[in-house]
Formats: sequence, structure tokens, C-alpha cells
Amino acid sequence: MITRSNLADQLREYQIRSKYEWATVSFLSASSSSSNTSSRVDVIFVIWELLMFAFLVFSGVALYFRYMRLAFSLICITTLILVCMKVTKQVRQNRKNKRRMLLPLSM
Repeated sequence: MITRSNLADQLREYQIRSKYEWATVSFLSASSSSSNTSSRVDVIFVIWELLMFAFLVFSGVALYFRYMRLAFSLICITTLILVCMKVTKQVRQNRKNKRRMLLPLSM
């Protein structure tokens, strides 16, 4: 049963979480809006994608010069980074959906 005190507790927890998110955003950027967290994450993912692209290019160069072990290890590292990025993105999405479901729509 949903009571007024339960809703107040959930709202208080939500405000505390959003305050901590705002603090990290304001520390890392000049403006302080909640959309900056997603843009900051996007920038991090773009950097990781550029790193993956560089590893693929270097593995191609290593294959050209017949360094098979180096090329294979770079391809493995690239695959590992890709899998980690996908898992991280999925975990963040699940957390975001779970946080949205904590409070009723009327809040």
C-alpha cells in the first residue's frame, strides 16, 4: 500500500540522488543541467570509439608488416572494449529505467 510517508521517503531519496548527479556535472563542466551527464557519457563513448578505430588501424598496419601476434592482440583488445561499452550502456539504461519506476507518475 502506498502511503504518504512512503512517497515522501522516495521523493527525498530521488532529490538526494539528483543532487549528487548535479554535483558531478557541475564539477566537470561549466554549465549545470541534467542533460550534461548524458552528453558527458556520449563524449566518453566517442573517445572510446576513436580508440577502437585506432586499434583497428594499427592492427591493419601490423598485418601489413606481418606482425600476426600484435595484430591479433589489438583485435582482441578492440573486441573487449566494444563488449565493455555495450555492457556499460545497457547497465546505465537499466539503472535509468529502474530509477524512473521508483516514483509514481504523479510525482
